[in-house]
Amino acid sequence: MVAFNVANWNLDVEEALRVSEERLRLAKQAAGLGIFDYDIKRNIVYWDQQMRKFWGEPSERTVSYEEFVARIHPEDRAARQEAIDCAMNPAGNGEYRAEYRVVNTANGAERWITAMGRVYFEAGQANRLVGVTRDVTEQKNIQKKLQTQRDEAESILKQQVAARTASAIAHELNQPLTAISAYSEVALHAIHNDDLDSDHLIRALEGCVEQAQRAGRSLHELLDFLQKGEVVTERLNLNEVVHDALNIVRNDGHGGFHVTLHLQQNLPAIQCNRTQVQKVLVNLFRNADEAMRAVDLPALTVSTKVQTMNEINVALVIVQDNGPGLDPVMAKRIFEPFFTTKPTGIGMGLAISRTLIETNGGYLWLDPDSRPGAKFQFTLRFAS
Repeated sequence: MVAFNVANWNLDVEEALRVSEERLRLAKQAAGLGIFDYDIKRNIVYWDQQMRKFWGEPSERTVSYEEFVARIHPEDRAARQEAIDCAMNPAGNGEYRAEYRVVNTANGAERWITAMGRVYFEAGQANRLVGVTRDVTEQKNIQKKLQTQRDEAESILKQQVAARTASAIAHELNQPLTAISAYSEVALHAIHNDDLDSDHLIRALEGCVEQAQRAGRSLHELLDFLQKGEVVTERLNLNEVVHDALNIVRNDGHGGFHVTLHLQQNLPAIQCNRTQVQKVLVNLFRNADEAMRAVDLPALTVSTKVQTMNEINVALVIVQDNGPGLDPVMAKRIFEPFFTTKPTGIGMGLAISRTLIETNGGYLWLDPDSRPGAKFQFTLRFAS
């Protein structure tokens, strides 16, 4: 009788296990999930049918880790490996998250894959990484289409803003430039005709200086007008603002570079306007991405730390790329309104970025001696 009950119990357990496995299979199928198990010690990746479908692998064989990685897009390998290295750090929680492209070697088709999992440790050493993947290519294509539409709308808006701004500046600068021209003609006429009345010449040159300063004041007043309005600030974690700006840039299709972060931990809170500082960071990251397009291995380094300036502690942010950099002439003019190194740029991004940082009590500048690439730095006040 006991043997019969045990047999029935075993059958019940087997049936419950079968039902549970079937439910798991159906849930996995409905979610379109692929499952992988990376045996770190043996350097082997076990994967299910869905994973093999993502990778374009028809056979059911296990593969080495190198074979597995070989199908990942070359531009995405470094960032993915960085995520794995972080998860394999015994000091962390072992969580793994990554997003990358997989290239089908048979037809060259690309899939966007999002992966998440956990590293398991044995005697303080990473033993295996188990996780799931999902194909997000369709979502990426939709995002790209929406971003293209947003870019087109933004481009039209920028053209309208540029046209109106140029019109306003032309109106403000017309009179002082005309006066400068007139004073210069008087001075040149006197020099060419050897009629060097020193008082007359001094008045003409003083007039040039006065009108040039007037033009400069008009331009700065216009920039202030464009940025006018009460600035609402709050206590913020600067490192979180950096991460948010990087996510914005990646979602906008400007993430084709490897990022190295040197973010000082336990940094005091800063007092600033989140949106405005994000705009500055996004503009610097986009500029860096565009500058590094011709570099084989584009790398962006972003740092945050406490810096003492004028005997006051402030937060310092450093954004450095490994692009071609700027020659001395460009470096001197890079913050001038309407000066641009881009064929389609309007030259207002860095001028406005500097104004935004100054509005938040900081300062933005370019390190002219940095090599390679360009190195921008800005400061922000700590919250009191």
